[in-house]
Amino acid sequence: MITTRLSPPGRGPRPERPHAAGTEVPPTPLRPMWCCRADGQPWPCGEARLLLRVEYDGNLPGLSIYLAGLMYGAMRDLYHLNPHSCPAPGILFNRFLAWASTRRPVQN
Repeated sequence: MITTRLSPPGRGPRPERPHAAGTEVPPTPLRPMWCCRADGQPWPCGEARLLLRVEYDGNLPGLSIYLAGLMYGAMRDLYHLNPHSCPAPGILFNRFLAWASTRRPVQN
């Protein structure tokens, strides 16, 4: 018997995102302390920076906007956590945004 009803489509494959090989815990921020879940370093750690660079390859403005939003959240969380020892805004800028603004040389 042939039916004219089609089954609804499935959700499809999961998106491919860069991930750290061999680690079970991804290098994501643990809020409100803003340290890396994988290695305990201040987030974004070196591994998180590399993975973000890969994910936002060719979209430095998008990466900067994303990181600026996270920096704002980190400022708010860290200030509420301990207002007397919150990192200075310049330190947070260097931690979240300064590394992402490196431009590649123009190729002829």
